[in-house]
Amino acid sequence: MQTVKAEALAFLALLCVSTAANAGWREDASPYDAQRLARIDESRAKGLDEAMSGSAAELAVIHSIVGAQAVPASAGALKGEWRCRTIKLGGLTPSIVYSWFRCRIGERGGALFFEKLSGSQRTSGALYAEGQGFVYLGASYVTGEKPPHYSGTGAAAGAPATPDDQIGLLSLLADGRARLELPNPVQESDFDVIELKR
Repeated sequence: MQTVKAEALAFLALLCVSTAANAGWREDASPYDAQRLARIDESRAKGLDEAMSGSAAELAVIHSIVGAQAVPASAGALKGEWRCRTIKLGGLTPSIVYSWFRCRIGERGGALFFEKLSGSQRTSGALYAEGQGFVYLGASYVTGEKPPHYSGTGAAAGAPATPDDQIGLLSLLADGRARLELPNPVQESDFDVIELKR
């Protein structure tokens, strides 16, 4: 009887470790953010529609990154230093294309991690393998602030979301660039894209 109990406990411990090791973004994301990601196509279409009234130069940049073909991505292909720029679609203005800054994809705590390292607006968070790309769960902040962690289901004061929380989809592109799409940002715009270039 003791042997059966010991074996059962050992199996349960192994199951818990296995489950934790295979835990994905769905276990960490808030229901609100899971819905944001589920509606990424709708958010992208709305942002693109509003950006149509912007300048021809910005539209060319936007279509270059949003319309680029994605290819299967591996952690190895994404790791390293990147130049990056944020592109905002819709919302307060038709579009904004920011200047280039420094970004990095590396490892933190054994997981893939993205961070924008320069500029007044920063962002950082974990990347989870999903399909051909990676789901991003992170938070935005400004220079001088301590980088916040993604709050997920721990949103403050019972709110469904915090303004800092971000969810997105990171894709490697056929031309060697990468694209981080952030649907329905809580502030300013309808759709954000971070273009990454070596």
